Amino acid sequence: MTGPVVQGWCPGALRPMLSGDGLVVRVRLHGGRLPVAVAERLAFLSERFGNGLIDLSARGNLQLRGVTEAGHGALVAELAALGLIDESPQAEAMRNVLVTPFWRAGDGAQEIAAELVARLGEFPALPGKFGYAVDTGMVPVLRDAAADIRIEGAQDGVMVRADGMATGAVVGQGEVVDAVLELARWFVDAGGVSGGRGRMAALVARGAVPPGRFGAVPMRVVPRFVPKIARYSAGALVAVPFGQMEAGMLDGLAGFGDLRLTPWRMVLVESGWPDVPGVILYDDDPLLRVVACTGAPRCLQGLADVRGLARGLAAAVPAGKRLHVSGCAKGCAHPGVADVTLTATAAGFDLIRGGTAADAAVAAFTADELLARPEILTESFDAP
Repeated sequence: MTGPVVQGWCPGALRPMLSGDGLVVRVRLHGGRLPVAVAERLAFLSERFGNGLIDLSARGNLQLRGVTEAGHGALVAELAALGLIDESPQAEAMRNVLVTPFWRAGDGAQEIAAELVARLGEFPALPGKFGYAVDTGMVPVLRDAAADIRIEGAQDGVMVRADGMATGAVVGQGEVVDAVLELARWFVDAGGVSGGRGRMAALVARGAVPPGRFGAVPMRVVPRFVPKIARYSAGALVAVPFGQMEAGMLDGLAGFGDLRLTPWRMVLVESGWPDVPGVILYDDDPLLRVVACTGAPRCLQGLADVRGLARGLAAAVPAGKRLHVSGCAKGCAHPGVADVTLTATAAGFDLIRGGTAADAAVAAFTADELLARPEILTESFDAP
């Protein structure tokens, strides 16, 4: 039996990925911001060229699903008119810049991100998933988000540090991109890339030490940020089931103001409380306790309809716990550890406690068994 295929790269607009419902076209935003007019147009395009389903990605971007080969070229032309297309697939793949959704005008976050994007052509050849987190708000909120070089606020400037390191270099705002470029070059020279792949934290874990100045200043120790549905100074942070919207939901959110996308598959609405059908507005909604990937039939590697099962089991998940329902052992929707994971197999679902989708199961059930006896799930959460 062969396992799931690991692609090793993320889809883009110029290089989409084929899925069970057509092409997945990832749209990389600039600075994570989605102005009203752009959001409305993307909602229209998702129905015009796709199936009207829009995924929110863990890198603060969105994906239009169900795009046909015949319509892809016209869609790219439309995205280019919105300023969302890069000059080449290679340039697109490098533009993995995540910006804190809580940035404020004049705080430097957008300016740093814009300069970083403008200078990516100076960077060495890096793996397709190599990314940057611009986390310069009053408190860092992106430490759980995937990134290889982290840019955070510091007392006397801006800290640039390698992911996996507890120290970094503090520089002025005008020196940030030079410091990021220095770290990226060191990553390549130190052997961080193998077969076109590699991550900074893995290199650091192997004992590689970044240049001296990146070990000079300890990073700030702050409580782990947990995103909550609430009103923040930057706007209202809300969620959508399983991080997926229908076109009408995006259009409805845009009716309340400019949007900011987040790595938590949530949306920050800059003005107004968005009372839009389908949008999750309460932090105690059981659907927030469940993570589920696209699953079958929309994913070519999915072995079951995981979201239907996830909806049916959500009410059985205790508050403060996390259930991950995965269509295969890759665990794309939640690569980390969950309290309980259900991984689809050819025969049903493997049940895993305190692990990932690829870990060893303690039991196996069919979907019908799980839905008919939700106490199976409750007992699994209570088990040591």
